Amino acid sequence: MTELHEVQITEEKPLLLPPSQPVPGKKHSVETPYGLVAFTVHGTPKPKRPAILTYHDVGLNHQSCFEPLFRFEDMQEIIKNFVVVHVDAPGMEEGAPLFPLGYQYPSLDQLADMIPCILQYLNFTSIIGIGVGAGAYILARYSLSHPDTVEGLVLINIDPNAKGWMDWAAHKLTGLTSSIPEMILAHLFSQEELSGCTELVQQCRESLVGAPNLSNIQLYWSSYNTRRDLNFERGGDVTLKCPVMLVVGDQAPHEDAVVECNSKLDPTQTSFLKMADSGGQPQLTQPGKLTEAFKYFVQGMGYMASSCMTRLSRSRTASLSSAASGDGSQSRSRTLSQNSESGSPQPPPPPTPGSGAHTMEVSC
Repeated sequence: MTELHEVQITEEKPLLLPPSQPVPGKKHSVETPYGLVAFTVHGTPKPKRPAILTYHDVGLNHQSCFEPLFRFEDMQEIIKNFVVVHVDAPGMEEGAPLFPLGYQYPSLDQLADMIPCILQYLNFTSIIGIGVGAGAYILARYSLSHPDTVEGLVLINIDPNAKGWMDWAAHKLTGLTSSIPEMILAHLFSQEELSGCTELVQQCRESLVGAPNLSNIQLYWSSYNTRRDLNFERGGDVTLKCPVMLVVGDQAPHEDAVVECNSKLDPTQTSFLKMADSGGQPQLTQPGKLTEAFKYFVQGMGYMASSCMTRLSRSRTASLSSAASGDGSQSRSRTLSQNSESGSPQPPPPPTPGSGAHTMEVSC
């Protein structure tokens, strides 16, 4: 009888990545009239669906700004339905070479004008934009000039206003006593976070101080501080024509600016999410709450309608339905509060485009 021998088979390349390891995206770069721009694509295009396109804030790149949000477990249900494009501002991508001395960095308007080159390169026709800080401004500016290509916007910490003379003078004085990293930290985080020197603040400070491309970051920072006013006007010609979700953390540096922006946008297309206990970077500190709100947002746009209802939405459906039918016409906006000790956000779905719903102010 033939003797059997044990044979060990070693798999050199694992078929599945461990849950803790992010799935790598495909890196691309494209030449534009204002220089080279790098971006990373995750997933494949879905028929008749827009791409989700992100743009990061000053002092961050697409990984440090968005990775915790897009790696969040509940976010996987959303992004499997869309292709995702993470844009890095010029010189902000990992391993970026330093710009030469005297290099004229693009303005935020010019950075917005790079986006059509990306979409043309990828052969994408429309996007849902997610931007933070400077990235939110860039996506808003792009939407004003290319409204037909933007199906929705999530704008976190947007300041649509140009710096006034008082702001400019204060910025100059601060620059005399503070380093570039410290000024950027004050832009990214609340005073409470900075005073408490949270782990996130420490990580960001270390990253900025030791950044090999700090001179590039300073150029992006300078472009942000010389931005033009977006001149939003409720009921006027200059406004965002797509559904918009404005997001800001409670006591965040840009809270007043986002509140003002909300007052200038079309109330039938805008939802306002103020997040408690999230600090200056809610996409990093509260990815669960933001994921839940973003899911409602895309469902309100008509996508993922067959998606399973979450525990949150099941618990809220009856009360929200009765509230909408009973007092929907009595007030311009609704504010829902969440006890921070409850541990669960309670934002209802944002208004469906064209439904005539009013601005929804949600505090969670």
